[in-house]
Amino acid sequence: MKYVTEFRDGVLAAGLAEAIAREVEPGRDYAFMEFCGGHTHAISRYGVADLLPANVRLIHGPGCPVCVLPVGRVDMAIRLALARPELILCTYADCLRVPASDGLSLLKAKARGADVRMVYSAADALALARREPGREVVFFAIGFETTTPPTALVIRQAAAENLRNFSVICNHVLTPPAIDGLLSAPAASGLSRPRLDGILGPAHVSVIIGSAPYAFVAERHRTPVVITGFEPLDVMQAVRMLVRQVDEGRAEVENEYTRAVTTEGNRKAQALMAEVLELRERFAWRGLGELPASALRIRPAFAAWDAEAKFGLEDRPVPDHKSCECAAILCGAKGPTDCRLFGTVCTPETPMGACMVSSEGACAAHYNYGRFRDQPAAP
Repeated sequence: MKYVTEFRDGVLAAGLAEAIAREVEPGRDYAFMEFCGGHTHAISRYGVADLLPANVRLIHGPGCPVCVLPVGRVDMAIRLALARPELILCTYADCLRVPASDGLSLLKAKARGADVRMVYSAADALALARREPGREVVFFAIGFETTTPPTALVIRQAAAENLRNFSVICNHVLTPPAIDGLLSAPAASGLSRPRLDGILGPAHVSVIIGSAPYAFVAERHRTPVVITGFEPLDVMQAVRMLVRQVDEGRAEVENEYTRAVTTEGNRKAQALMAEVLELRERFAWRGLGELPASALRIRPAFAAWDAEAKFGLEDRPVPDHKSCECAAILCGAKGPTDCRLFGTVCTPETPMGACMVSSEGACAAHYNYGRFRDQPAAP
């Protein structure tokens, strides 16, 4: 298959691994953070970390949109769905299982009588509103810049059709402010964050925003960035490019994913987002705390399709489960196996924390592909 199998070639991977091993300085440690759940999944699934020299370490970051969604926002949707059983609340599949307060989730709220439904896209939610003109349909929208344009589009379409029974709870967050927050401030959990020598920049997000918005990472934080695709050879090539930057004392934004990412990104999608959505002053991220200008809300011109305004919803901050280490894992302070719940009471079937819900979450990825490597080999 073109553009897939070529980037999973084992012979090429072995060659890249040998090249990286030759280029790293033996007395130096390298720590690179992947800032995308797709990368986390690919690294775990294809065993990329096992192909790298021992002094090159990959650290999971806050790149999973389901994982960084704070409990308070899920609680908001659950309260609405339970209080208004005549209303249909729809969202993406992974959101349904994110643990919330009082042992609830959107899926458990459904079991209590709320009409909660899974959709594959924002367009599906809008279509549901068209099919059910006598009922309110609320779309619980999440995601980074990748899934934001479709949400903006359905809001604009609903406005154009004057479809008044449709509205959106907007939880879309932005990647560059999160990277800035990660590199600037102490962890919300109070734990020290690891030293980072470079960032593996997200692929799909960068298709939308381009490579230019990461310039501040190199200039202000003196941290190299390499935007890379999701296939194992993409990730390994990006690691090699980061190693070279570190060895040469450079801090630049480089683009390994040139087959999809440009400097300026998708201008049409950016214009659509700017027309419908605007910056929130602050937004709470799981693991990173409140970050300024790091999320989007619906512009007043589209207030009729803003569920927070329409139903008077209140965003109440809620702490994570006291035994869950998701917050520390999302900022790189801990790994999945540092959590005492990992693989015991917290599994993909019974997630206690958000990182175990999505296949892009660090805990779910390690549980599915890496947990047996932690065990000693049989004699």
